[in-house]
Amino acid sequence: MGFRHASEKRYVHATLNLPLGEHLDDTTFLALSKAYMEYMGYGEQPYMVVRHHDTEHEHVHIVSSTIREDCTQINLSFDYRRSMAAQKYLEKEFGLSPSPNMKTVRELPKLETPQLNPQDGNGVRYYMQDILNNTLQKHKVRSFEELGKLLEKYHIQLKVVERSGRVGVAYGIATREGYRSRFIGGYTVHPQFSGPKLQQLFERNQQSALLPMVKKRLEKQVRTTYKLFRTLRPEHLPDILGAHQKLDCRLNYSDQGQVIDFTIHDKSGYVLRSDEIASDLGIHENPEFFQTEHTQMYMDSRQLEMEIQRCLRESFQKTYRDLRYKPLFSEHILKTPLDVLVREMMKSERFLFLKKYLHTDNRTLWKVIASHYYPFSEKLYTSAINNEKEQLQKKADLIQRARDQLFIYAPDQREVLGALVQSLGVRYNEGTLTYVNSKLHQVPIDLGNNLLQTSANPTTPPSFTRESEKLLEGLLHGKSAKEIKPGPTALFLPMVFPKLYNAMAPTFRERFDTLALQAYHRYAERMQASFEKSPKDYIAFFNARGFYFEEQGGKLRIGSMYSKHSVTIALSTKMQDYLLSFPELPNAMTTQPLILNHIIAKGQDNLKSLWMGHLMERGLYKQAAYSYVLEGVLPNLPSELVEHHMANGFKEALVAAATERDRQAQARILRAGWNALDTLMGPTSYKEEEAYNGFKDELTDYSKYKGSWFSM
Repeated sequence: MGFRHASEKRYVHATLNLPLGEHLDDTTFLALSKAYMEYMGYGEQPYMVVRHHDTEHEHVHIVSSTIREDCTQINLSFDYRRSMAAQKYLEKEFGLSPSPNMKTVRELPKLETPQLNPQDGNGVRYYMQDILNNTLQKHKVRSFEELGKLLEKYHIQLKVVERSGRVGVAYGIATREGYRSRFIGGYTVHPQFSGPKLQQLFERNQQSALLPMVKKRLEKQVRTTYKLFRTLRPEHLPDILGAHQKLDCRLNYSDQGQVIDFTIHDKSGYVLRSDEIASDLGIHENPEFFQTEHTQMYMDSRQLEMEIQRCLRESFQKTYRDLRYKPLFSEHILKTPLDVLVREMMKSERFLFLKKYLHTDNRTLWKVIASHYYPFSEKLYTSAINNEKEQLQKKADLIQRARDQLFIYAPDQREVLGALVQSLGVRYNEGTLTYVNSKLHQVPIDLGNNLLQTSANPTTPPSFTRESEKLLEGLLHGKSAKEIKPGPTALFLPMVFPKLYNAMAPTFRERFDTLALQAYHRYAERMQASFEKSPKDYIAFFNARGFYFEEQGGKLRIGSMYSKHSVTIALSTKMQDYLLSFPELPNAMTTQPLILNHIIAKGQDNLKSLWMGHLMERGLYKQAAYSYVLEGVLPNLPSELVEHHMANGFKEALVAAATERDRQAQARILRAGWNALDTLMGPTSYKEEEAYNGFKDELTDYSKYKGSWFSM
């Protein structure tokens, strides 16, 4: 009783719904409910399970208390996340259809007759609840009038009555077949749908700071579209705004069937008329623009020029991304002809939209594009050149600062500097610094002679180079993690550039290990969240990755077996409370050495095994499969996640990689056999005979005459 005011969440009410059309008997459904409560931490609590049959989905209600017998409260942190993980596990265990991995928006019936029983008042009320709840979640409604219009397509009528300064609301149903229900008071439908409650909701939506920003954005989008056209038929406006600006535009009609205005249903949830966005955007306010029989784009408009330039830019970038071996972007701009860009532009929705409303032939369209191509490509080339020069100079400055500060303890300065140069995607030669893939730009820099540089690894992703530069820059300037914003790949930099990071001064390396651990920990939390059913899973999943937890000063911290220095980072306050509330935490902590020693015994205590799991989590199954098949690398990943990826496509990738390996091995055997047979049979052509003839003399060597025949 002394803790009764500690939290308002003193009870839990959960519903477990089976997929539509699937059935479990009472005994099995009760076993499923017990397992769910165990995973959610309520296994020792008193609870009751009640089965209902009032919907098409078979389901049970579970009610329990969050207060234990000793008056302490069960930790409710991450309850939604744990519920989703328990759901996935129980679906497999009890043979139920899997639920979708992503949230889906349920489509409500549109312009259809509701299946109602006139004698069943509750059926009408439940239907109203369902429609009202979804409508108010999807839209930021600001008035009863707006709500009434949104409910019309679901055949729900809204009646508002004001008495003594208090607003009351009632809902009724009218279908096309003539059925009418009685009007039901808003409070009866649900307390949240009463007049006063809705008024409070409307005021919050009206006073939201988001509304002015939404209006400003929509005004800019609509005006940008207007600038493209000389004239525009009102009936074409929804398609045009949808294709050009991805806006959901609805036309408003008069009683005579004429278009009088338009309304935007924005992605933010607001529904805004044209006059609410801006006073001069409406159809009546622009008669010369809208009152016409033709929709014609303005060929010489500045906006069209900007749109074509944007298409050209996107085509340059797309063709550059598709290159396997990339030169500098400036070199790509010079080498890419217009016809290649046009073929790429023809695939984009933006260009197809312009082509549709320009109403011109291909020859004229080509001339329009060509007229914009040459000045724009020159401008883009100049911008790329300046950016490349600036970036190369920045890399040179970074190398000089790093040489003087980061690697003062390096045993072989030449080798470490060579690794540093390589990690930044540049090359050093005779006092100049150039890009690895081009000598177009050169920056003078003195790094000494005989700098030991290895050839660039063609399989190294460019993301490692960008991540390395970002982290080295941040370490040298003492930036915080928020300023550096390291990604999860930072943890793998010592695997890609081992000589560089192993030679880093201890203070900088310790700082690097901390930053990299923080970034990867945040990433791993997100990736495994949907599989965690309890704090036990959270700890076990990180242990399987090669991470451990330890308690310092009453706080839990996480460390990594991959770090050169034994650094640990603190967990968030909410996660601290969540894990410390776990009664079996001491047992989970004592089993950590067994898990980590098992990883070491299997030879997986290296970043390559963790990288294998990282590839699988990123969906790069082909690369991960080749690492497994050709190099025998095993992933450091929880078994639940491995099973998920095996079922999600990794198994097929393994089969394809093994088949390719066997095919290549067979080809090598055939090639070796052919070469052996060919050697035994001897040469078959003059050129091959020349290759094997080591006893030529002046009388028999006719090759020196190179085809100039002579006669005796």
